[in-house]
Amino acid sequence: MQLTIKQLYQTMYTTMGPQGWWPADSKWEIILGAILVQNTNWRNVVPALTNLKAATAFAPAKIHALNANQLEPLIHSSGFYHNKSKAIAAVFNWLATFDYDLTAIKQARGDRLRHDLLQLRGIGAETADVFLVYIFDVPTFIADNYARRLFTQLGWPSNNYQQLYRQVQLPADFTPAQAQEFHGLIDEFGKSYLQTATAWKQSFLADAHLIPIKKAAQ
Repeated sequence: MQLTIKQLYQTMYTTMGPQGWWPADSKWEIILGAILVQNTNWRNVVPALTNLKAATAFAPAKIHALNANQLEPLIHSSGFYHNKSKAIAAVFNWLATFDYDLTAIKQARGDRLRHDLLQLRGIGAETADVFLVYIFDVPTFIADNYARRLFTQLGWPSNNYQQLYRQVQLPADFTPAQAQEFHGLIDEFGKSYLQTATAWKQSFLADAHLIPIKKAAQ
């Protein structure tokens, strides 16, 4: 079974149903979660988010007002809390310069938005792309670990995030909601079917292959 990128998305969506990613009540919570989950698992992020919600109600100005001595104990469970507190401070300092107006940021920065995000302390390519997809509603492919493992199985091996990111071109008519779903579908698929070779062989994509790269976004 040969698939384009769009057909892969449609097959996963039809089989698995909507995933409703990212699991959060606000975009401010997503920003925090995307930083806190770096180099750890979601289980360790949950207590940190619970603490932050109690302290700030995820109000951006209140998050911005936290100093390192206040912030670090709140996010201790996520690990690397010194670096993550600095990343949170950098992101919310940047957001504050736009008065936390996400629409204004998107309109003002346009095609330079990803570049701007990558200049922020503690924000690498994956986190920047998560922000584009879930915070700024820009259809973008998130080439995370599960995506790289899935695409390798489908015939598109890659050595790192940037290589797969450059290879995958989302369909021109892909909506922000579809980009969000695609990321969620891939990660949930990965949890179920990309942990072992046996699990992969039992998956509904086991006999699938992506068509050559130049045609796959059609």
